[in-house]
Amino acid sequence: MRDLLPEIEQWRQAGKQVVLATVVQVHGSALRPVGSKMAISSAGDIAGSVSGGCVEGAVYEEAQKVIRRGSPKLLEYGISNESAWEIGLACGGRIQVWVEALETETYTVLKQCLEARRLVAQATILTGPGAGNKQIIWSDGRTQGSLGATDLNAQVARYAAQRLSVQDCGCAQFDLAHESVDVFVEVFPPPSRLIIVGAVHIAIPLVTFAKTLGLHTIVVDARSAFATRARFPHADELIVDWPATAMEKLGLDEASSIVIVTHDDKSDIPALQTALASPARYIGILGSRFTHANRVETLKQLGVTDEQLSRIHAPIGLNMGASGPEEIALSIIAEVVVVRRGIDTRRLGSPNEHV
Repeated sequence: MRDLLPEIEQWRQAGKQVVLATVVQVHGSALRPVGSKMAISSAGDIAGSVSGGCVEGAVYEEAQKVIRRGSPKLLEYGISNESAWEIGLACGGRIQVWVEALETETYTVLKQCLEARRLVAQATILTGPGAGNKQIIWSDGRTQGSLGATDLNAQVARYAAQRLSVQDCGCAQFDLAHESVDVFVEVFPPPSRLIIVGAVHIAIPLVTFAKTLGLHTIVVDARSAFATRARFPHADELIVDWPATAMEKLGLDEASSIVIVTHDDKSDIPALQTALASPARYIGILGSRFTHANRVETLKQLGVTDEQLSRIHAPIGLNMGASGPEEIALSIIAEVVVVRRGIDTRRLGSPNEHV
């Protein structure tokens, strides 16, 4: 959605109607994941994709019908013949696509959240009573709008809270009196950032891995001799400042992952305090169990709670027998991904014992 905003705004300012097509379910193989969008204007403009080209033509035709009639539609596409290209998917999978006219009030709220980097979800009834009804749900439990029934709002709010916690879309069926409804909860997370505290050698391959995964990379270090473009030409941002100060200015959010590898308490302790006071999704720090135990005692004396301390991943990284900067960096980025997917790292074994 974020990538489509410039085109949508341009069309709206030109007085064009806008229809959005969203992938709401994927079964088997598909070229585009759940949440993928395609925007179509009443003048025939197109932006985005729902299948990588397989069914775009069919979706475009259905979008024009929605523009004329106003009613949303739930479409389903799958492999249809041997060639799989006559309104079918060459990958052999099956997708459901929700096509609807852009609703101004809801769109305005979502646009504001996207621009402000706020985590938010939108629930939409796809089938059953009230198809097309929407509700905006924030990570703090606030809502705007109604799906049409108080009990349904409550059920969906609980489900949305789960989806928000893992920052991923989902579709589920809910009971309503003697009927059931299918509801799609679309989660709009802020852009993912990896903030690396410490311009040390491990940080160099860590930036490489993070950028490969599409994360915006920021390296922070108060030491100008270490935080240089010569060492980090591939980092998106390079900040020479005390880490705690830099993170306060950056405004940590639910899509921020913090990796602290300085190995210097005068920098690390204030950085941890700042990170733990934020909604950052991942907080990990280098050091052995003994080193971390001493660090925890210091943080407790500074007023950090046990609940906050439980958020720290230390020793940092998945237990994969990592040795050397590159492998340690790999273990760290693997743990960041696992946490982003909502998987309990305790199920994957003990963390590494980096000193």
